[in-house]
Amino acid sequence: MSELEELTACFENAGGNAGALSDAASAHLAASGHRILSSRTVEGLDVDARETSEGISAVVTVRRGVKLPNPVHLCFGMLHAEGLQRIEMQVALEEGAAAHFIAHCIFPKAEKVRHIMDASVRIADNAEMRYEETHYHGPYGGVEVVPKLAVTVGRNGRYFTDFTLTTGRVGTLAIDYTVEAGEDAVTELTARVFGHGKDDIRIRERVLLAGKNARGLIKTRIAIEDDATAEVTGITEGNAAGARGHVDCMEIVKDRAVARAVPIVEVHDPGAKVTHEAAIGSVDKRQMETLMAHGLSPEEAVDVIVKGALR
Repeated sequence: MSELEELTACFENAGGNAGALSDAASAHLAASGHRILSSRTVEGLDVDARETSEGISAVVTVRRGVKLPNPVHLCFGMLHAEGLQRIEMQVALEEGAAAHFIAHCIFPKAEKVRHIMDASVRIADNAEMRYEETHYHGPYGGVEVVPKLAVTVGRNGRYFTDFTLTTGRVGTLAIDYTVEAGEDAVTELTARVFGHGKDDIRIRERVLLAGKNARGLIKTRIAIEDDATAEVTGITEGNAAGARGHVDCMEIVKDRAVARAVPIVEVHDPGAKVTHEAAIGSVDKRQMETLMAHGLSPEEAVDVIVKGALR
């Protein structure tokens, strides 16, 4: 089996659509370690991807007014037990453009792997970007993932991102995202993570509502068990008249796990409004009793409740 075939099989097992990598109507970029295994672009999408000594460097542009009909699939990973992958990416959606990116980051055998991403996204006026990112880190907990992202959203622009890591071990995760939203822009950041063993989860997301009537939501759902730890920091600043923001964090804790939530809201304009809610606790007892009354064991009931919270 070639490296591309193995990565494709892992991609499919992690929930990806393997057929998308062979679909001539869909763009994709697949890389393992510092090697580009496969790529395809489509009309209106420019991709300049290059191999570096430690990973991949890519500049992605969706041209002015282009609305891509199919998602762009990104598959990054490492099939070896040890190694480093550094992703440097610049994404730009020009005025009036729209695109949906679906990314899978896959490390099925990782025992000592570092995945570092340093990315910037520029969304021009009236443009829209949706970004779904799903991770699978294997069963060993030997992955360190450090993604850093800076996003600017222009007037009436839209930016939606959804990060999911709910299968397998997490290892060490340290997310650092900052989004600046312009006038009438909308941004939503969602993260779902399930930690086990001695997994260590750190999420820091910051939304700056810089333009009039900008809207922002930070939504985080974390479940941890065994000896895992999690710290979630959600920051929203209302810096212009009519800006509206909300931070919503929920963490479920089992066993000896330790969770911490730090919602920070700031308002620098009297016409802005920012709210927050954070909840940390064990599985709801009434929900447990209801599910057990329907024949589920305590372990099955907990599993159902946790999975429901991570949706």
